[in-house]
Amino acid sequence: MVLERQLQTPSVGGRGTAGSSECLAAVRKRPYTSSMDYRERITIEPEKRGGKPCLRGLRITVYDVLDYLAGGMSEDEILADFPDLEREDIRAALAFAADRERRLAGDVAA
Repeated sequence: MVLERQLQTPSVGGRGTAGSSECLAAVRKRPYTSSMDYRERITIEPEKRGGKPCLRGLRITVYDVLDYLAGGMSEDEILADFPDLEREDIRAALAFAADRERRLAGDVAA
């Protein structure tokens, strides 16, 4: 995990590690609240793209954007290729995926 590596990286001046297990535990306990309300940007219309979640009623699905990001495209490259998209659309796709993963993980744990 990147956060763990950052917290355990030796600090300058030989003072040991930059973060102890207590510090990492404190970071993990910190509540995270997303300010992105993806529901304002994600639309699901049965007649459009087979009912897949799309961005702002466009024919660009959340899965398309996630696939482009996973394939190594930067946000700027995606925005250049799809001028109708906005940076907040990409953030909404990520928030949607995170929320869906959280819900799925909760279902498995139950």
